[in-house]
Amino acid sequence: MLGVKTAKALQSIASSKSQIIPLVETTSPEFSQLQPIPISHSKALLQANPIPTTLINNGQLLSKPQSTSLSPTSGTQLYYQRLAALQAGKIYTRLAPDSFKSSWAKESQSLTKPTHQQWQRLLQQEAKSMAKGQGNNRLAILVGDSLTLWFPSENLPSGKFWLNQGISGENSTQIKSRLSAFADTRPDTIYVMAGTNDLRQGVSDRVILNNTREILRRFHENHPQAQVILQSILPIRLSSISSDSEALLQANRIRNLNLQLALIARQEGAGYLNLYNLFVDDQGQIQQDLTTDGIHLTSRGYQVWQEALNSAESALGNGE
Repeated sequence: MLGVKTAKALQSIASSKSQIIPLVETTSPEFSQLQPIPISHSKALLQANPIPTTLINNGQLLSKPQSTSLSPTSGTQLYYQRLAALQAGKIYTRLAPDSFKSSWAKESQSLTKPTHQQWQRLLQQEAKSMAKGQGNNRLAILVGDSLTLWFPSENLPSGKFWLNQGISGENSTQIKSRLSAFADTRPDTIYVMAGTNDLRQGVSDRVILNNTREILRRFHENHPQAQVILQSILPIRLSSISSDSEALLQANRIRNLNLQLALIARQEGAGYLNLYNLFVDDQGQIQQDLTTDGIHLTSRGYQVWQEALNSAESALGNGE
């Protein structure tokens, strides 16, 4: 569990806004429940190799490759890129954004869109490979929905391995149901964000809060050595909300939920990362330049999140 001093440090990380360098806006993610991928691709999930030791040099992590070239812009492309990386025994989060282009940079109609179950299997196999290939290296895990899924790997703090366990469209109940997928990993830090899709799906506050509490407890049971960090729900900006009064009600709901989430984090011995304060505008909605569609983030939005993660890692003593 985190000490009181560390928990307070995390809770104050997002109290002031830092200068953020604007980047090119990314395309919003897509998700589909269509037919399974061809069997030739599915077999790769069952034959994944462990993470290769070539990514480690005398016990030190090699620098993550950087690239400004083409990168996946849809959930389907991202899935096939990660599948190819898994088949090759590579760590997806340590690859250049344009890696394995031959597997995903095709006409959209030539790639079969993965189902939710296939995404679950992919992440489970990535976690299995990480558990086998982690060695003595430090590991951090991101858990959540599409906001987490699309966190750019090149923006992740360096000096450790990262495992991205985000799946598009998932609510807190679905996230809670798949925590065993990475139970065999040995993270030193786990960052979790859940609740955005619950709000869109009409889930009650009670369910969101109860699920979050259970998620934190499961993390402590499965990973007693890990520092667990609950991240706040981000503000949103929905075009379906036409009146100022409706927008105010939604904004107040998210703000009040975050107050209760912060309390739950303290009660369960977890840290709380207040991202909400970094993204919200004067009307209680997400700042327009940080979102593509009122929910998903622009590259600038992910840069804001990156700065918060860097601060959290430093507060936890995980910085390089």
